[in-house]
Amino acid sequence: MKANKATVLTFAEKCKSILSSNWQGQLNTIKADAKGSKEDIYTSKVKYICKRGKPYLWVPEKALHNVNVVVDERSSFAVTNPIPGPLASLLRSLRKTPSRIALTGEVVPLTEEKVQSARTVLREVIRSEQKAMSESSYTVSGVLSSSDHSCTSRSESLKELLEGDENYIVYKFNQRSCVYVDGSGDTHKIDTEDMAASKADLLAPLSAKLIDGINQSAPRRRALMLFCCTYLNANAKDAYMLSIDRKGFEVLSKVLSPGFKDGFGQFEWKEFRLSLEEEAHDVEAFCRQLVEMEEEVVKEVSGHGGLA
Repeated sequence: MKANKATVLTFAEKCKSILSSNWQGQLNTIKADAKGSKEDIYTSKVKYICKRGKPYLWVPEKALHNVNVVVDERSSFAVTNPIPGPLASLLRSLRKTPSRIALTGEVVPLTEEKVQSARTVLREVIRSEQKAMSESSYTVSGVLSSSDHSCTSRSESLKELLEGDENYIVYKFNQRSCVYVDGSGDTHKIDTEDMAASKADLLAPLSAKLIDGINQSAPRRRALMLFCCTYLNANAKDAYMLSIDRKGFEVLSKVLSPGFKDGFGQFEWKEFRLSLEEEAHDVEAFCRQLVEMEEEVVKEVSGHGGLA
């Protein structure tokens, strides 16, 4: 691992990755009455999957959205980068928000034939995560085993769409525009062609589990602190994994504020980007490089291999 300037995903790739990493979002439709569409907005959380990069929404049959879109199909859909566990609590205390995307467009109900096709894709999404978990190597299992399964399992959440008692109407979201909002609140409008051409990061579907697994493990969080010290010359008092992708990861670390030296003074939370030696095209490759980095910094600092 080198401490030079890290490569990052494009904004369009980040948008696709957020869509792929989450499974629920905030749907907004325009309220309707007997006289037609009003300007008031109705909002609720709905679950979704992505098929060929496009969101397919499962809207509860009793939701007001189903009445609204008969009159006015215009809608927006907001999805947040999933931040589970202790990291979510920390971000709230710092009044920081996870990165997120806002899509505008129209929702179109699927025909019965296409609903069955979407349900087939839904089953495959669920099987894919379950297979990745059951067939993961010792290295991957070591990272994932610490995560809170109830908060980070896409398959458990989505299974309710197939096995629950509630009925749903399935819609395709036809996107017209996309805005990426970073953790600082800065917005970036995404070119429609760039969005269409981009693909989600391959780590995205399991990113919530990976991040939470690392953050729930005290030894791994100590390793993040050592990363900051060894690779970035930043003396970290605490650290959390903030995001991951095939090119590297971002760490939120508690470090001394500028202007203070010799270990005295105020601390602040600061984000650092670390790049991987090689792009990780699957979870196995990411976890392998993470473990190698852990072993390297622990050996350098303490003279002992491995991580306690």
